[in-house]
Amino acid sequence: MTEAQTRKPREAGSRTQQMRRPERWSRPEGLPNPDDRPGWKHRWVRVSMMGSADAKNISSSFREGYEPCKAEEYPEMMMHAVEDGRFQGNIEVGGLLLCRIPTEFLGQRAEYYEAQNKANMESVDNSFMKDSHPNMKKFSEKTTKVSFGSGY
Repeated sequence: MTEAQTRKPREAGSRTQQMRRPERWSRPEGLPNPDDRPGWKHRWVRVSMMGSADAKNISSSFREGYEPCKAEEYPEMMMHAVEDGRFQGNIEVGGLLLCRIPTEFLGQRAEYYEAQNKANMESVDNSFMKDSHPNMKKFSEKTTKVSFGSGY
């Protein structure tokens, strides 16, 4: 009688229980996402297009601070590891190479471009205000307005 008590019910071992479908449909991702790593941001970088190498794009990404991700460091992505060629041991999908960059580099890059943008705006403002005619008042208004529908 103890043997009957340890057995699982027949319904629990059925094939329908094991092969359960997802509750909702979700759009399949075109590229797999690696698990997050603290201090790193990931990006897919184009290394080839239509079968020909894109050396300019990959070299500019490397100069910016991106580095290829090694497949052994990303076990969840091992199925996409390159077995031969220039990027052997890295992760490539359809001409795109998985690369990473330290998050501190991204912060420095954002600060650089923010300073460039600010300098450009000041230059435009100074040029605009310099050309003012004594009889015409000029002002610099930097506001935006978003409206929807027919109301202006």
